[in-house]
Amino acid sequence: MARAIMIQGTASNVGKSIIVTALCRILKQDGYRVAPFKAQNMALNSFVTASGGEMGRAQVLQAQACGLEPQVEMNPVLLKPTGNTSSQVIVLGHPVGNMNARDYHLGKNMELLQTIRETLDKLQREYEIIVIEGAGSPAEVNLKDRDITNMRIAKMTQCPVLLAADIDRGGALASVVGTLALLDPDEVQLVRGLLINKFRGDISLLKPALDFLEQRTGKPVLGVLPYLNLNLPAEDSVCLEEAGQTGPAEIEVAVIYLPRISNFTDFDPLALEPGIRVRYVKEGESLGDPDLVIIPGTKNTTEDLLYLYETGLAAAVRQAAARGVPVCGLCGGYQMLGRSLRDPDHTESTRDELPGLGLLDVVTTFVADKVLAQAEGRICGGGPLPGQLSGQDVTGYEIHMGRTELGPGAQPFLEVTRRRGEAVVGRDGAAAASGLVWGTYFHGIFDNDHFRAGLLGWLRQRRGLEELAGPVQSSQALLEQELDRLAAECRASLDMKAIYQLLGLDGARLA
Repeated sequence: MARAIMIQGTASNVGKSIIVTALCRILKQDGYRVAPFKAQNMALNSFVTASGGEMGRAQVLQAQACGLEPQVEMNPVLLKPTGNTSSQVIVLGHPVGNMNARDYHLGKNMELLQTIRETLDKLQREYEIIVIEGAGSPAEVNLKDRDITNMRIAKMTQCPVLLAADIDRGGALASVVGTLALLDPDEVQLVRGLLINKFRGDISLLKPALDFLEQRTGKPVLGVLPYLNLNLPAEDSVCLEEAGQTGPAEIEVAVIYLPRISNFTDFDPLALEPGIRVRYVKEGESLGDPDLVIIPGTKNTTEDLLYLYETGLAAAVRQAAARGVPVCGLCGGYQMLGRSLRDPDHTESTRDELPGLGLLDVVTTFVADKVLAQAEGRICGGGPLPGQLSGQDVTGYEIHMGRTELGPGAQPFLEVTRRRGEAVVGRDGAAAASGLVWGTYFHGIFDNDHFRAGLLGWLRQRRGLEELAGPVQSSQALLEQELDRLAAECRASLDMKAIYQLLGLDGARLA
């Protein structure tokens, strides 16, 4: 059976996911077969595996750090919030229903322990080291007796736990001491080290605080990790609250910030391109005069479309389209661009029908069955953009519950050629006759390097800018570089000798 180590945190968003990602890449570099694991994840950023299962994006990134194809066993339970107190529950990649928080925590979650145990056992048989991520804090006393992601998993595996705190937000010392004070004695024993994350400044000035922590808790500080600006996919939309790059840019892409925005990692490859500014437009902000407007995916298309109407953003998007600004919709955003949203079975809301933005001649009807698939397609249709890129192959993944029908005023955007690894004949998305408004169900379409380059080149032409010279930038190569940079920064800051000792190993297998 594999050895295991677990990263828990004093709170949400202290950096657990990124620390697990760093350890996964370090251990892989050192020659070990390593895999990530998170029993339960709550996130709207998800991914579809090759087998057609849905899982959290954080574990997808961690799998990539390990050099592995993502598999749902790495994240057996995924909660996708549908409202303030309810979530869609996804088990081993497939939805089992929507539940409110009370019913889930008082009933369903404990039923999932056996599934969690079985998937963890499977990974431990297949790999040498499992790096486990906790969720939130292990000291949330109101949820602690039914928590299936923190100390219950540590006890299940009897693995050492490293407790991480975010010093950038303040109160790190108190959060560490307070967390340990609220744990049971046997749980405190499992905590074998402390990590201070997101540190800026002169570490020598921090030494008295580190000495205090070690003396007060009896736990060694095994690393002070620096504050890193990384070009890596984020797990939660918390990172978008302060998003909106400033400074000069040749091309501006305006992404509408929806309350239930999902899969916003779709836009990371655009933001990494030189001269491109991706700006998230929030309520009360001006849409401005961007080169491209994107309506992203959402966990609740109906409610977020109502939000666009209520805030005036719907009118702003329509006005931009009327001025000839290209408008794109992904997944739920694609559905919003149509003439109407129909929900006869009240799959998403209590409304039978809601008018769409009317920028595409399509109608979407919500159904209970969820489409989950990796897919391949080919750009088709006419107009300025589809015509220029026609025949280009693209890949992506689908996560949606609506079925969209095209009217006579729309043409398909993609010919679908493969789905779940099998050859198919189908169509996806739609483009207006002008070719300036288009939508697709393909998440990850901007990860396709030549499609992204063609789109941005077209936008540059419209702006009267020169075409960029040089090879097309590889988003996958950039991701690998960032994972290696993360590993190097964290390796320099972690006591890897002590971590290997906790794992019962002598150290790196590869020199």
